[in-house]
Amino acid sequence: MKTKAEENREEKIKYEDALRELEGIVRQMESGESDIDQLTTQLKRAQQLLTLCRDRLTKTDAEVKKLLGT
Repeated sequence: MKTKAEENREEKIKYEDALRELEGIVRQMESGESDIDQLTTQLKRAQQLLTLCRDRLTKTDAEVKKLLGT
């Protein structure tokens, strides 16, 4: 369960910044830079970022369709 502070922080992060952070996490995992203790934390953060990006894209898609009348 997310705290209110976590929700507020996620609402303020830009899509591009979330994507960049997600790419950084993936690079660390692929390169083996993450130790086993960091892996769980990174996976949880990656999941949060994926959800945030997916939600933003879905919202933007709906807004564009509404504007275009489709």
